[in-house]
Amino acid sequence: MFSFLVKRILSGSLIIVLVSMLVYLLFFYGPQHPGLELCRRETNNRCGPTSAKLVEVENRLGYNNPVYEEYGKWAKGLVAGRTITVGETAYDCPAPCLGLSFRDRTLVTDQLKTRFPVTLSIAVGGAFLYLLVGVTVGVLAARRRGTLADRMLVSSTLVLSSVPYYLVALLAFLLLTISTHVFPDVVYHPITDNPVKWFSGLLLVWLVLGVYGATSYTRFSRGSMVEALSEDYVRTAKAKGLTARVIVIRHALRAALVPVVTIFGIDFAFLLAGTVFTEKIFQLDGIGKWGLEATYIKDLPVVQATSLVLAVFVVVGNILVDIVYSWLDPRVRLG
Repeated sequence: MFSFLVKRILSGSLIIVLVSMLVYLLFFYGPQHPGLELCRRETNNRCGPTSAKLVEVENRLGYNNPVYEEYGKWAKGLVAGRTITVGETAYDCPAPCLGLSFRDRTLVTDQLKTRFPVTLSIAVGGAFLYLLVGVTVGVLAARRRGTLADRMLVSSTLVLSSVPYYLVALLAFLLLTISTHVFPDVVYHPITDNPVKWFSGLLLVWLVLGVYGATSYTRFSRGSMVEALSEDYVRTAKAKGLTARVIVIRHALRAALVPVVTIFGIDFAFLLAGTVFTEKIFQLDGIGKWGLEATYIKDLPVVQATSLVLAVFVVVGNILVDIVYSWLDPRVRLG
């Protein structure tokens, strides 16, 4: 187990480094004038593509230096911090330094710390619901394979999943909050300040995200459970006289969850990296909405930071999934 973890951590670290390099190259060479947004803010929108001020800003940002030199400064800032100078103002950026936002001249790391609890709350609540509902409905459908109940459950998930998620979320927000006020306004309150307001403010978001996400998990769980129930060890358990409840929960379910855990680990990592449509529709200031708005205005340090965060979460999610494998299915051994 220890050697496996070391190998996975090293390979994961290499992937994160490669992703950071790729993002930095896009950041460095991608936009025609990467410093244009900052130049416009410094000159009250009087900065154009041929402006001398733009040349001065981009030189100050290091775009006239070799890319490896600027990447080295950025990477060093992640572990040791650095000082970022904009105009006549110097900003002390402690490690891990992810740069300075072009839009409002605030440290990207500070904004990330502020917005991450919002995304984390959305991700945890939504993931819990779609895993709970999806697996439960999938197991029930598998136990009644071929019956009318099975066909109705599977058909209903197909109908719901055929509708784009952003449309489902938008309609739920307009009908249940704006028009009928069935749910209170969607507002994020820190759980440490008021747990009740935290729960009520995100309840509709969790329900929409959970019910929609449960559709795919229902199909995954049903297929895995049908396969698990046909295994030899299940037939042996039936021959020993074990009840159907014990067979499903103690024997078949653990094996059936292995492929579901794979998908869940990746999905949860992407949720942590930013639920873009959810945060944008419900106007929640999380990582997804922040990264999307940064893309519109070419706030490249923010785009770079959100991409790096996504890579970290995906790598960590994959490692955790592999560890959970060995617990769910004794036939899987890590080495």
